[in-house]
Amino acid sequence: PKREEVTGEVEKRVVAQLLTLMDGLQERGQVVVIGATNRPDAVDPALRRPGRFDREIWINPPDFKGRYEILQIHTRNMPLAPDVDLRKLAEVTHGFSGADLAALAREAAMSALRRAIQSGLIDLNQPSLPPEVFEKIKVTMADFTAALKEIIPSALREIHIEVPHVRWEDIGGLENVKQELREAVEWPLKYPDRFKKFGLRPPKGLLLFGPPGTGKTLLAKAVATESGANFIAVRGPEIFSKWVGESEKMVREIFRKARMAAPCVVFIDEIDALATARGIGVDSLVSERVVAQLLAEMDGIKALENVVVIAATNRPDLVDPALLRPGRFDRIIYVPPPDFKARLEILLIHTRATPLAKDVDLEELARRTEGYSGADLELLVREATFLALREDINAKEVSMRHFEEALKKVRPSVTQDMLKFYESWLEKARQLTVATKAKAAPPLYL
Repeated sequence: PKREEVTGEVEKRVVAQLLTLMDGLQERGQVVVIGATNRPDAVDPALRRPGRFDREIWINPPDFKGRYEILQIHTRNMPLAPDVDLRKLAEVTHGFSGADLAALAREAAMSALRRAIQSGLIDLNQPSLPPEVFEKIKVTMADFTAALKEIIPSALREIHIEVPHVRWEDIGGLENVKQELREAVEWPLKYPDRFKKFGLRPPKGLLLFGPPGTGKTLLAKAVATESGANFIAVRGPEIFSKWVGESEKMVREIFRKARMAAPCVVFIDEIDALATARGIGVDSLVSERVVAQLLAEMDGIKALENVVVIAATNRPDLVDPALLRPGRFDRIIYVPPPDFKARLEILLIHTRATPLAKDVDLEELARRTEGYSGADLELLVREATFLALREDINAKEVSMRHFEEALKKVRPSVTQDMLKFYESWLEKARQLTVATKAKAAPPLYL
């Protein structure tokens, strides 16, 4: 370890002895020393120079070709069903190390064995099993799919969260926003050759802003499910710590893990709490240092490749302006309250599992819910269902009068003042971007 950071004298003497033996007065002969670590920064710097450890070899997590070969090795003696597609498995295992892939193959085999035991093909009470029994067991693609839910990439185990499986069809309306998210996250993964051919660099960051309840967080969940990329969720306020330097270290660690597990989506919810505009706070300047760290990570000297940052806020005016320029949050996307068509889609989604009476007219409800957000419409359906059950716990369906009663209770949360505020802020942000580009452009000589 680093001698200046350890308190014991034994460690210092061991490091000094190792330095002397590797490159001291006495030749070490034909001896090659190979060291291995996953914490190179914790090694004493005197060892990391020519004459001692001459070469430093960084072993990356395997790419698609490497993952495919590793899966072939670990399934070499495994009885695979014809539907198993190792190439597809290699495509969806972004950020998996060799050990993770070995665990994936082992878990899939265990799943096949469990299925054989449950079906009665294997009787655990028998002292021994004939070989023909094992010949009947095949590991299927369904076993690998089930194993994928259990195995988490090693680099993300500390910060892994279970993301609900939300599909694009679970979100009503917002077609333009969905398309922009597809272009930013899904296209670079699915069509990397097209991006390379056109010299196109995928956007680094997207800022989703709009009134509360319009589906910003839901869109991020759908991106995580649909793209198949690794997903890191950061709740803005949880970054802050009372210890000096810990908050910046946490931001640094999140981006380090995202680089290791690339392609990766980093989702920062309530970014206004994390990246408040500098110069207006009266605290101990922790928030300013966190913003500076975030700026450096997103567009600093160290490249951020195959990592997309998606942030969500309903107070865009509080976000530091330095984040809102190209190269950091390349795209600023307004998530508006749903229009008539979107409201109808949202009502259809939320009443999918609700038995409705014949007199329920969802189009009429969509027409009467002007100014309602997606969350308001979900609450409306839930309130109408509760009213039906309150009337009769054995009720078989929800009728229109229950929705009429619910409309009196659930009021729209989006006001005209809020819409004017968001639209005016978006206009200011566009003008700021244009002014920044014009300022950065070289002078023209006529």
